[in-house]
Amino acid sequence: MAKNLVIVESPAKVKTIGKFLGSNYIVAASNGHVRDLPKSSLGIDVENDYEPKYITIRGKGDILANLRKEVKKADKIYLATDPDREGEAISWHLLAALKLDDKKVYRITFNEITKNAVKESLKNAREIDMDLVDAQQARRCLDRCVGYRISPLLWAKVKRGLSAGRVQSVALRIICDREDEIANFVPEEYWTLDANLVCQRKGKDFTVNYTGDIKGGEQIDSIVKELNGAEFTVDEVKNGTRTKKAPLPFTTSTLQQEASKALNFSTTKTMRIAQQLYEGVEIKGQGTVGIITYLRTDSTRVSDEALKNAREYIASQYGERYVGEEVTAKKEGGKIQDAHEAIRPTDIARTPQLIKDSLSRDQLRLYQLIWKRFVASRMAAAIYDTTSVKFSAGKHNFSAGASKIAFEGFRNVYIEADDAKDNGNSLLCNLIQGDKLDCKGLEPKQHFTQPPAHFTEASLVRALEELGIGRPSTYAPTISTILGRRYIVKEGRNIYVTELGEIVNNLMKEAFPSIVDVTFTANMEALLDAVEEGNVKWKTIIANFYPDLDEAVIAAEKELENVEIRDEESGELCEQCGKPLLIKYGPHGKFQACSGFPDCHFTKPYFEKIGVTCPKCGKDIVVKATRKGRKYYGCIDNPDCDFMTWQKPSGKLCPKCGQMLLHRGGKLVCMSEECNYSESEK
Repeated sequence: MAKNLVIVESPAKVKTIGKFLGSNYIVAASNGHVRDLPKSSLGIDVENDYEPKYITIRGKGDILANLRKEVKKADKIYLATDPDREGEAISWHLLAALKLDDKKVYRITFNEITKNAVKESLKNAREIDMDLVDAQQARRCLDRCVGYRISPLLWAKVKRGLSAGRVQSVALRIICDREDEIANFVPEEYWTLDANLVCQRKGKDFTVNYTGDIKGGEQIDSIVKELNGAEFTVDEVKNGTRTKKAPLPFTTSTLQQEASKALNFSTTKTMRIAQQLYEGVEIKGQGTVGIITYLRTDSTRVSDEALKNAREYIASQYGERYVGEEVTAKKEGGKIQDAHEAIRPTDIARTPQLIKDSLSRDQLRLYQLIWKRFVASRMAAAIYDTTSVKFSAGKHNFSAGASKIAFEGFRNVYIEADDAKDNGNSLLCNLIQGDKLDCKGLEPKQHFTQPPAHFTEASLVRALEELGIGRPSTYAPTISTILGRRYIVKEGRNIYVTELGEIVNNLMKEAFPSIVDVTFTANMEALLDAVEEGNVKWKTIIANFYPDLDEAVIAAEKELENVEIRDEESGELCEQCGKPLLIKYGPHGKFQACSGFPDCHFTKPYFEKIGVTCPKCGKDIVVKATRKGRKYYGCIDNPDCDFMTWQKPSGKLCPKCGQMLLHRGGKLVCMSEECNYSESEK
């Protein structure tokens, strides 16, 4: 009987798919890409229509040799790499590397690794989609041009081992811009006023909020004075209902965001575990099964079969009332590859509880998140009873609102990590217009506006998606790269820029403004989508991009000589050999090393003095860095003196409280959180 060869990317899929197809099919794996641009050179012939020069990846010789043996025995070859641009390109490279031109070759794709999906894909075999391949070639060549032309410049100007990238450099720019916003933020004072009231008719107390703007302490004092002894009256009571729609099923981006918030997973960890769930896990009594659909998608579409199964499951488990209305997939910005579905369980009846003994702890937690989100997405909206009440006391107005769940709907299954708790003040529901209330107390509170929050991995992914930077498959590797290069660090969940990241970002902004321009990068993504749609030739994009890049690199090589971090003498002598100590730059910032290296290996920390003395002990304040590379200012006598601050001290003391004034946003601001003093820098 004729033999059919199915080539997949991952060895993990071989067993799963082989079980579905039987003895007439041989399943083998390419272990990812088999050809790529050479590491030793640009690999793109800029003089010959930007033709890429692909070579066999080192270490893939044996894999290709084994695949060629299987090819000789097969009558039909099915290329079953992943259902996206990258997978299409791998199939195309396999076609060339295995010399399959004289063979019957078919391209098949499936969104989930299940028996039905795999067998159905064989019935819908097609040719390789060259538009998808060309879109991937364009991305690969663009990334190669940026990385291989700019990275050597960073090595020369800053230090070896750094890198620039078409997407990573923009991501770094976005983070640096946020850090600048935070550093330059000047807080503004505002006040709130709460009144604790008791209904004369009901005798129970509750809190209401002042509705006007209160600018300062004098105004709040005046309002409180006017309200002392005042009787409060209910002016208006509005009862109503509101609905909260079920969330959409996960895309790659929303899965990464929610896994970060709910499970504290990094984007890399989320994608690694999701890949395991997609490729197949050993389920007791079922064998190896792929339990979620393809994990790289920006679509919220769900197949008709999955929708039907979900409706039946919800009706049987929760009741007909919980079955949601038909929903339309959300489409916003960019191109959604409709061949993909949202990320969902391959079988809704395979509940987390049912298979928990077959999964690791992290696999179970992520699968449970995906399963609950999908089930909830097909359920009815939650319904709330709401009450809104307006109060008056003389010329001053207050308000309060309350809500309580009337019908849980999807919340019976799933509540998002940052979903606010509902206000269950049931007393408001019993108030009627004209009710008189006594004031038991007023609570004025001083506040200061807060700067934007530091990025987390979740909020950075959301920002990249909203700005159109990169695609679902690029978010995790982009963040991993800038973390690995020590351009940024994570402390807790927050992301901070290191001094090295600031230097690289400033260089990129100065020499390559278009590369790190958000709009330019988003437009490039749109052009790649146009290639995929067959509307733009991929080499046209490279031809329009490369000459400008080449010109910018040549100019930067000449004009940016002064940004190189040169070794300078620190003014101190080596404690071992007496030679001058030099200031060096390492992964954790500056340090001192003996100029006699390699004969002498002495090193010691370097602390840059800022010309300001410590307000606690009078010794020098110096620039320091945390263990993860975040810059701060502290006393050189640490740990004996614990003075530190994230903003640069000015040397001036606050005339109001005597604490140090800090440089922030063009102003000098008191470092005391209780003191609101600030003045302009002179």
